[in-house]
Amino acid sequence: MAKKQKTPGRPKAVTPKGFRDYFGVEVTARKAMLDRIAEVYRLYGFDPLETSAVETVEALGKFLPDVDRPNEGVFAWQEEDQDWLALRYDLTAPLARVYAQFRNDLPTPYRRYSMGPVWRNEKPGPGRFRQFYQCDADTVGTPTVAADAEICAMLSDTLEAVGIARGDYVVKVNNRKVLNGVMEVAGILDPADPDKFAAERGIVLRAIDKLDRLGLDGVRALLGEGRTDASGDVTKGAGLSGDQAEVVMGFMQARRDSGAATVARLRELVSASETGRTGVDELETIADLALAQGYGPDRIEIDPAVVRGLGYYTGPVFESELTFEILDDKGRPRQFGSVAGGGRYDDLVKRFTGQEVPATGVSIGVDRLLAALQAKGRIEAEAAGPVVVTVMDRARMSAYQAMAGELRAAGIRAEVYLGNPKNFGNQMKYADRRGAPVAVIQGSDEAERGVVQLKDLKLGAELAQEATLEEWKAQPAQREVPRADLVAELRRMLDRT
Repeated sequence: MAKKQKTPGRPKAVTPKGFRDYFGVEVTARKAMLDRIAEVYRLYGFDPLETSAVETVEALGKFLPDVDRPNEGVFAWQEEDQDWLALRYDLTAPLARVYAQFRNDLPTPYRRYSMGPVWRNEKPGPGRFRQFYQCDADTVGTPTVAADAEICAMLSDTLEAVGIARGDYVVKVNNRKVLNGVMEVAGILDPADPDKFAAERGIVLRAIDKLDRLGLDGVRALLGEGRTDASGDVTKGAGLSGDQAEVVMGFMQARRDSGAATVARLRELVSASETGRTGVDELETIADLALAQGYGPDRIEIDPAVVRGLGYYTGPVFESELTFEILDDKGRPRQFGSVAGGGRYDDLVKRFTGQEVPATGVSIGVDRLLAALQAKGRIEAEAAGPVVVTVMDRARMSAYQAMAGELRAAGIRAEVYLGNPKNFGNQMKYADRRGAPVAVIQGSDEAERGVVQLKDLKLGAELAQEATLEEWKAQPAQREVPRADLVAELRRMLDRT
């Protein structure tokens, strides 16, 4: 007797780990925000660019989360011809490939902005997903730090354009050349042998980047022998001597009450390093250019604590921090933190061309910026749905579709109820779930008299919760209007909401 084959089970309806689905209001809010950002970028003369979501692993290069394992952190697969392909990790590496490939056809400098999802094959966690949106703007082909100052000014304008008020953010600027100068003075960077002490420098960079979370004592421990956290986990330190660590700590604490005072202190710290002195000069120039355009320290400031994590930054680096407080999951107040960052990366295109091509740019974390706007109450939790035309008589479906067509032609979002029309209560429940502001009702009696009923669902809900009997009578949530006035009356009702 033949063995009965096992019937395959049904697939589980679950989102893959580290990914999520986005529904109506989230997608609409993101598009509206991206449109406003694009408006600012276009005002600054940047052109849009869309690149493929897939790149060769070779093109993505070694600028990934773990520089010791260049193919880690990406979703990659091998083609039949042996080439390895991967989903893009960010929007900057594809830009470097595009500029190298089409440089003879593109203007120099080339100014572009790009928006879209990126993918990172990393361990997911709370609020940390493997797919997320980025919004980048970059200038390729000019070495002047005027381009960096412009990016910072544009970032400031962008945050204000999407609804982050002045005073609720600050764009912080530092320079990797200054930091390299500090490393040189501390004895962990040899200009004649850049690879020497690379591991120690990596630990130092990560330690500085954790200042907000660990504090000065935690960072100092990481600069030395290492640190043991509350759970007992040990993080290896850079192994710096006390004197070496103090040089780095002095750099992190170099910020003063004014940009000029901060620059002066940095100049003292790196006086023995030519690279460091160049970096301080560039910082001073950026501050002067920003101030000349009306961007004072309340919007753009010099902050030595800013360290961008990726290895390709070669000069100025910047980060936009939101300064207002929110409540965490446990109800404790905390600052929202960073929503964008970037800097100068003069060596990235060189991987393709063999020639140094200066470039600078910024990347906005779209999901974090949306979360910030929600925290500030600038995005409604629920968006208004379409007007719902109810169905009282199946035989008159064409008349209901005609109503919806008129509303759409007038620019009013509308739909006809296409479920089972038998139970009118179910139609009202559907309209509520859709967030419909108004329901259009026309039975055979109304049709004979040439009228329609307009039920103001939003007003009805408000009156049901708060209104007195007198207010209810004075503001009826349902009214009868001539069929010919359907569009005009609906528009008036929607304008009031």
